[in-house]
Order: sequence, then structure tokens, then C-alpha cells
Amino acid sequence: MSHSHNHVHIHKHEVEGKNLVFSIILNLLITAAQVVGGLISGSLALISDALHNFSDVISLVFSYVAHKLSRRKASINNTFGYKRAELIAAFVNAFTLLLVAIYLGYEAILRFFHPEPIKSGMVIWLAILGIVVNGSSVLLLKKDADHNLNMKSAYLHLLTDMMASVAVLVGGLLMKFYGWFWVDGVMTLLISIYLIYVGFDLLKSSTKMLMLFTPEHIDIKEIVREVHKIPGVGKLHHIHVWHLNEEELHLEAHLDCAENILMSEFNDLLHELEIVLFTKFGINHINIQPEFKKEDPKDFIVQD
Repeated sequence: MSHSHNHVHIHKHEVEGKNLVFSIILNLLITAAQVVGGLISGSLALISDALHNFSDVISLVFSYVAHKLSRRKASINNTFGYKRAELIAAFVNAFTLLLVAIYLGYEAILRFFHPEPIKSGMVIWLAILGIVVNGSSVLLLKKDADHNLNMKSAYLHLLTDMMASVAVLVGGLLMKFYGWFWVDGVMTLLISIYLIYVGFDLLKSSTKMLMLFTPEHIDIKEIVREVHKIPGVGKLHHIHVWHLNEEELHLEAHLDCAENILMSEFNDLLHELEIVLFTKFGINHINIQPEFKKEDPKDFIVQD
């Protein structure tokens, strides 16, 4: 029995960790300003925005550490390195988004039934500051978020912060000109609902990757059909397809050869298979166990 582990490498977007550092500094400043402003003005929406900002600071720090860990080289004790660290960070960040959302929703409902007078002028100016700071952070991470789930989790934290600041600004203006203090609770509730929406989607995506689920865009049966078109292939079975991280899509399988070929001939066959899997499915790490008339289950998916 022999194994072949082949890699097809592609040019990938290099994520800049320094953008996270800038975002951390900016969010620390706005968090401090909003806490002071919220206490002075009595605005729950402002306090909730500050709480969310602080959770962002923690999430951004966590994302930065995970980003650095993921760049460490593999070793004898860590044969994959720390490549899944960013998936863990994305999962934790998504989970904290949901926790913050639930807490804010609870507080918003209480405030809605018991509205309190709020110094709307301070709320307005701090909301504008929040929009500027969070908007800047969002722009810093936008490009990285398109290529990395960890960065996307940090980006979503900041994007929802910016939207929260916009909601706080609208609420502050309504309170200033119309005296609608109940708007503070309503805006906070809307913020929490949106956080639940984006947080759950991110939590689902990161969980699927951590659980090694087959990626949604991959059709196992289609892979088998394409591989079976290659001359010399008998049957592809015992198939596993998973994301190690967002950059590496792995396939592991047994390949029943049509003939009792030499290993050098199998290398050529494997090269063809490698090209098909990469060009048609984006699979860039392949581990194939060659077989010939071996007595074992030949189902596509077999519980090992």
C-alpha cells in the first residue's frame, strides 16, 4: 500500500495583521469616549454601543493573536501548524456577537417600558464619532474580510458597530427634536436583532469548517463523475472533503485502479486526477490511497 500526498498551490491574498492593530487602537478610544458619554447623558443606546465596541476590542485582539498563530510553521508536534486558529477565532467572535445581542435586547426591552430623559446633544456627537471611527476600521478590514473568515468576523463586529452608531445618531436626533426618549430602547433592540442575524450566519459557517463538513459548494457525486472519466481509474471511494482553513481545501480518498499498474504509472494517473480536482473544484491538497482489487467497501462515503 502506498500513499501520495500532492499539493496544488495558488496565489492567495495576503492578510495584513497591521490593519487589526489600527482597528484595536481606534476602538479602544471610541469605547472610552462612549462609556463616559453614556454615563453622563443617561443613554442606554450609547452604553450598549460602548459595550459592543469593547467586545469588538476583545474580538479584534483575539483575531490578531489567531492571525499570528496561523502563520507559524508546522512541526513534529503540530503537523498542521496552527492553521485552524483563525477558524476558532471566527467561531468565538460569532458566539460573542450573539451573547452581546441577547443582552442588549433584554436591556432594550426594559428601557422601552421605562424610558428615561437623555442628554441627546452628547449622544449625537458621540454617535458621529463612532461612525467615523468604526467606518475607518471597516474600510481597513474590508479587503481582508473578503478572503478570510477570521477577518470577516472582526469586520462584521466593526460593521455592526458602525450601523449601531448610525442608529444611535438617528435616535439622538429624534430625541433632541421630538422628545421621543423611547426611541433609545427601540434603536437598541434593532441593533440586537441585526447582531443576531449576522452572528448566527458567521457561527454556522465557522462551525461547519471546524466540524470538517463537506463545503457547501462541493458535490461529492460530481467529483466522482469527473474522476471516473480519467482513463485508468476504477472507482473513487472512502471520500472525505474538508477545509483545513479557508485557503486549503483537502480531499482524502481511496482510488481503485482499473489495472495493476506500476507506481510510476500511478504517479501519472495521480497527476491527472490532481489537475481535474483543482481546476474543476478548487481542491488543492490531495491524499490518495491506491488500490487494486482490494476487498473493502466501495461506497463513496464510508464510516471509518
